[in-house]
Amino acid sequence: MTVFVESLDQEGRGIAHVQGKAVFIEGALPGERVEYASFKKKENFELANATRIHRPSFMRVAPRCRYFGVCGGCSMQHLETGAQVAAKQRVLEENLKRIGKVRAATMLRPIYGPAWGYRQRARLSVRYVRKKGGVLVGFHEKRSSFVADIEACEILPPRISALIRPLRELIGRLSIRERLPQVEVALGDAADVLVLRVLEPLPGEDEALLRAFADDHRVQLWLQPKGPDSAYLFHPLDAAEPCYSLPEFKVTMPFRPTEFTQVNAAVNRILVRRAVQWLDPGPGERIADMFCGLGNFSLPIARRGAQVLGVEGSPQLVRRAQANAAHNGIPDASFTEANLFEITSHSLARLGHFDKMLIDPPRDGAVELVKSLGDSPPRRIVYVSCNPATLARDAAVLVHTKGYGLKAAGVVNMFPHTAHVESIAVFDQ
Repeated sequence: MTVFVESLDQEGRGIAHVQGKAVFIEGALPGERVEYASFKKKENFELANATRIHRPSFMRVAPRCRYFGVCGGCSMQHLETGAQVAAKQRVLEENLKRIGKVRAATMLRPIYGPAWGYRQRARLSVRYVRKKGGVLVGFHEKRSSFVADIEACEILPPRISALIRPLRELIGRLSIRERLPQVEVALGDAADVLVLRVLEPLPGEDEALLRAFADDHRVQLWLQPKGPDSAYLFHPLDAAEPCYSLPEFKVTMPFRPTEFTQVNAAVNRILVRRAVQWLDPGPGERIADMFCGLGNFSLPIARRGAQVLGVEGSPQLVRRAQANAAHNGIPDASFTEANLFEITSHSLARLGHFDKMLIDPPRDGAVELVKSLGDSPPRRIVYVSCNPATLARDAAVLVHTKGYGLKAAGVVNMFPHTAHVESIAVFDQ
């Protein structure tokens, strides 16, 4: 059956309607006429793959990656990168309108950076598959738990993409190849780190192979026997701690490779600059950085002369943020531990009055925090979001309950070629 594709959904799939039923078609773009094959049928919708494009969109491009469509790491390589950003902006606007019943006074210019080789962090799955002739290292296949059979990745930096084949060969030679399910990539400004998830101790022969690999490819190898906190440097033992920099603020951020840092270092620098510009911190102001992590926003804000309190639920990240403040010689940033998902107006008030606030929560958003804002709330809130739905929900509380206006909002293309939408919003009293 041939259908007309009307728009894109939040997963980057084309939307068509057949006899009143929505059909979500992977690989289809707005304005196209396509044939499709359904792989899931429900009473009110169907999920499908495009099988033939009769009238290609002017926005359609040839995917750069030869594994596109098989590997599940990307979903939008067939859409021109500028059009990807525009589609994400529409997703943000629609969520604000539909869920939050709010509209930004100004839609901000999108934040974007390099479209290829941008990924500084990645979690690569490992699977020993005899039928495939050995070990697979990569992302999962689309809609599958199987590991895609790839030898390169266009969104990883070329030097890291080039390690996929050597990693497959290395792990295939290890005696514990069936007990090594994951390799985590964590890149700093001057350090390439691979964290190997190992489910049993390594014999001496395996250790020798790992050391030789690290030396040959100039990477740090860390081993993680249990949870993220169990990771430790394996080789070389004199390696420098990984770090990233925010040169505009003269800030350097050391981090452990299993601690959260942004996937896209170039876009993170622009995002921090924009957030600080909108927050406009100044001497004498007291500013909260909620969900502060290792201080990605806290330290640049403090560089502008404000007193900053960073609040984070992870004690390990609080310690890291404190250490980073000391490392950069920034006395005006302090940090405390608090569960912001269970915060109340009383516990928030105990932290003192804030002139302004930055909020950067995980995907679940910050609904308890915004509900807890009391009689003397910050006059400006800059909200950095990785989920437009929870941003819209929280915006509804801020605008309709707490008396804020949504001054501005815009998208941040942190993950090009994926449907993932990050955004920034500014609320004023």
